[in-house]
Amino acid sequence: MTRTRPFAQVDVFSREPYRGNPVAVFLEAEDVDAAAMQRIARWTNLSETTFVLPPASPEADYRLRIFTPSGELPFAGHPTLGSARAWLEHGGVPREEGRIVQECEAGLITLRRDGETLSFAAPPLIRTGPLDEDYLARIAAAFGIARDRILDHQWVDNGPGWAVVRLASAAEVLALEPDLSGLPDAMIGALGAHPEGSPHAFELRAFAPAAGIAEDPVTGSLNASVAQWLTGIGAAPARFAVAQGTALGRAGEVAIAVEAGEVWVGGATTVCLRGTAAV
Repeated sequence: MTRTRPFAQVDVFSREPYRGNPVAVFLEAEDVDAAAMQRIARWTNLSETTFVLPPASPEADYRLRIFTPSGELPFAGHPTLGSARAWLEHGGVPREEGRIVQECEAGLITLRRDGETLSFAAPPLIRTGPLDEDYLARIAAAFGIARDRILDHQWVDNGPGWAVVRLASAAEVLALEPDLSGLPDAMIGALGAHPEGSPHAFELRAFAPAAGIAEDPVTGSLNASVAQWLTGIGAAPARFAVAQGTALGRAGEVAIAVEAGEVWVGGATTVCLRGTAAV
């Protein structure tokens, strides 16, 4: 039965409102079925739409279901931060002060609150290792570049299915004009370093045709898994910032911090729209 329930649209990973990545958050969604959730996510046409429910785990503060226009995800980063912000503004009180535990299909995700900044602990990778040469050749062709311009590559899948390739520079990443029609099931990141002295260590782009998204503006899950890979091989410091969304006219900024072997992914969150939705 349709009823009115709280709703928020949250901009994530930008200090400038309306220049990050928006997520639609439907609160008090315990009686909304999966078919309705998918229908709504297809209608909002955002990269992700989330639904907040009571937790099933006694350790969690709430449960989250995350949908793209084409399907449900076990985990995603910017929806995690944006939904936590919406839950807190709706009056949510964590079981432990300063620490929020989100339950989702990928398991329990820990978030922490430092003033107005929220961060999540990167979930474990479920697939790692280098990409095979056939797939790399197809990625290079889709990107319109020679295979030898890909300097490194890795499966960095923490749920959505991400792979990443590293190019020589941020400028090369920003110059990409990919045609992914031949890779409809792909979830691919492209990474390049900014010059020394830049406020951002890397530029990242995320192409997600498998999720029905040509390019995602700012991607928490991919930043999390890429940070695990880079810091694990000594290719990045314990603290750094990543720029994303530049090619789309956004101003995304993702803060990475490695503490006691754990990767934390954080950024700004702003509730831009709040009200009710008939669902």
